[in-house]
Amino acid sequence: MKSVITAETLRSFAYLNDRVLCGRPRGLVLDFMGLGGMTMHGEDTPRGEMFGKAGVLYCVPYLDPWNWMNPFAVRETDEIRAAIEDLTGASGLPAVSSGGSMGGLACLVYTRYAAVTPVACAANCPVCDLPYHYTERPDLPRTLYAAFGTSEQEDLEAAMKKASPLHLAEAGDMPKIPYTVFHCEADGAVNKQMHSDRLVKALSKIAPVKYVSIPGRGHCDLGEMWGDYDRAILESFD
Repeated sequence: MKSVITAETLRSFAYLNDRVLCGRPRGLVLDFMGLGGMTMHGEDTPRGEMFGKAGVLYCVPYLDPWNWMNPFAVRETDEIRAAIEDLTGASGLPAVSSGGSMGGLACLVYTRYAAVTPVACAANCPVCDLPYHYTERPDLPRTLYAAFGTSEQEDLEAAMKKASPLHLAEAGDMPKIPYTVFHCEADGAVNKQMHSDRLVKALSKIAPVKYVSIPGRGHCDLGEMWGDYDRAILESFD
């Protein structure tokens, strides 16, 4: 099927900071939204401007707000990347996959299934054990059923495991690229011990991982550590 996401239609499907980009792009950041994220940006964002000044394209894909990086979300992101190349004329750009919460899961899982593997990944308070997360809060089962309940070939848990960073890492089925994981110790939405602690232990056996634990902060609230998080992304393009 011909993609409906093109250079002409891109801004209906993603935010891109190309209008504030300084010079020719040296890389691309894909920043995935958390659960329920439905914001469309009519103006350039502060992070878009920051990355633009650093000569880096910054994209926020407008995926389904509870996609959990299911197969269609992977395909849509690949189409967005192709449209960015057409729009900017910059092909083969190294990409960093990033995001927080559900977007943290998304950025990890996307490294596994992307048509072109990102060069690095940076995750903020990511969901890592997706079958466990199904039981973690009462608002989650409906979103995961919507994302993975359409397959007639496999049951829901099997489908979730294919988009579960912990299960992919334990199977050795993640690309051997650098990963940076930040997780706030007072996270009440995505339990650090059940998610990032376990992921980093498994992922470290197959790939380089930097793990940053942030005391006293709640879910995805990096505070003054946002600078460190963004520097970790930018260093991937050096």
